Amino acid sequence: MNLSDQITAAWNWLTTSSHWSGSDGIPHRLLEHLGYSGLALAIAMVIALPLGALVGHTGRGGFVVVSLANLARAVPTLGLLLLVVTITSIGLTPVIVPLIALATPPILVNTYEGIRGVDADIKDAAKGMGMKGLGVLLKAEVPVAMPLILLGLRTAAIQVVATATIAAEAGIGGLGRFIIDGLSRKDYPSVVGGSVLVVLLAVVVQLAFIGIRRAFVSQGLRGSSRTS
Repeated sequence: MNLSDQITAAWNWLTTSSHWSGSDGIPHRLLEHLGYSGLALAIAMVIALPLGALVGHTGRGGFVVVSLANLARAVPTLGLLLLVVTITSIGLTPVIVPLIALATPPILVNTYEGIRGVDADIKDAAKGMGMKGLGVLLKAEVPVAMPLILLGLRTAAIQVVATATIAAEAGIGGLGRFIIDGLSRKDYPSVVGGSVLVVLLAVVVQLAFIGIRRAFVSQGLRGSSRTS
């Protein structure tokens, strides 16, 4: 089957009405995918945002935090999935743990770097207005660091959405079912169609963060972010 035939077969698969209903339909699998991704991202945010902000604000432990984050990035997600499956069992936990490990480093490092990089004059001005430690962090440092923080969140969200296809390897749902089951049945239109859905979802997440950036970052700060 050449490329043109594959594209045609995938388009036919995506536009078949039976693939848009039922427990194995695209909407149901999409909601499962979003559920796993959203849960993992939320837990990673709870871990990484406060820790990154605290370390960036105090200036203590930055080397350790960055080193651990970079070490976590080196862990292969699929390998961690198989390890957790071996230790625990088939189910939700083996999927969420690797996704949390994947999402935490970019959020942690970008939050730390963003807070640490706030100009000292801004901090001094906030203190001059009577703000104390937490007030300086929340009202002065976080708003200025927001471009980098959102960049870390966007990077983590896209990585998680793209990698959540591994959920199918642990015997549960998500868009990865179309890919894994398609490969086992040699149903290549399903494989390509599922891959297209994952890519489109990642693009939607990218566009969503563009909107969030415009809503929460002042225009003067929008060009201040760096690559996570």
